[in-house]
Amino acid sequence: MSDDVKMFEGSQIRSVWDNEREEWYFSVVDVIGSLTESNNPRDYWYRVKKRMSEEEKSELSTICRQLKLKAPDGKMRLTDVADIQGIFRVIQSIPSPKAEPFKMWLAQVGKDRIDEITDPELTIDRALETYLKKGYSKEWINQRLQAIQVRKELTDAWQEHGVKKGIEYAILTDEISKAWSGMATREYKNLKGLKKENLRDNMSTLELVLNMLAEATTTELTKIANPQGLEENRKVAKEGGSVAGNARKEIEQRSGRSVVTPKNAATMSKLIGNIVKEPIHEKTAIKNKEEKGRYNN
Repeated sequence: MSDDVKMFEGSQIRSVWDNEREEWYFSVVDVIGSLTESNNPRDYWYRVKKRMSEEEKSELSTICRQLKLKAPDGKMRLTDVADIQGIFRVIQSIPSPKAEPFKMWLAQVGKDRIDEITDPELTIDRALETYLKKGYSKEWINQRLQAIQVRKELTDAWQEHGVKKGIEYAILTDEISKAWSGMATREYKNLKGLKKENLRDNMSTLELVLNMLAEATTTELTKIANPQGLEENRKVAKEGGSVAGNARKEIEQRSGRSVVTPKNAATMSKLIGNIVKEPIHEKTAIKNKEEKGRYNN
């Protein structure tokens, strides 16, 4: 399963995709909060459940199930979720002017996912559109999308070599990060002033390229060495990261600058904006000077 956060009219709807059932499941509490704007959507959902059970003799187990979703405190907690059909059923019990727009939104979410399974290129197109809206350059986006593919190949290799998804992936990622950048992931994020933001989304192009080199090398070495389990893969992760680490040191020696930078997406976006604006200011100044000279003559 892969979790995600969807947006409906500014409200966050936690969701998870079930690969086996090929269904989206949505947090019922989040849906209720979005439709009712209740100060306590959990209590509202409790009353709705009670009414559905007593008055309509509905078996909630046929509508809802419980899955672990990330709570506001960052912890994974069991949450009532329902698929699109189940959410439609819940919406019928909630008087809200947003009900019809929400149904249309749900239908589009479901269609988008089916389209992406049928044509994976749509996933890339939507990622490209999202990054463009956030102000990233096309050059950076191309590298970021390539980095996503490189990361996927690495995690596939780990899975095939006995590494467990979750904490063990994180441990090996830290080893790669320390080997090429000199910092663990958390240290790297602290340097950039990040909390829950994605580290790769806040890397410069050169940082991204070196991170890709580290991960791609680790994937290749994993295929050759055929490590099994966490500890054997940890050794390979260090070796793969060290290849990119040596490249980083060489670049820094020749350029006289640090590759690893505290700049994040916000500061890099501001810098790009200033670069774009500067020529306009210069042109305006030249034009004003020419006009002033013409009037004086």
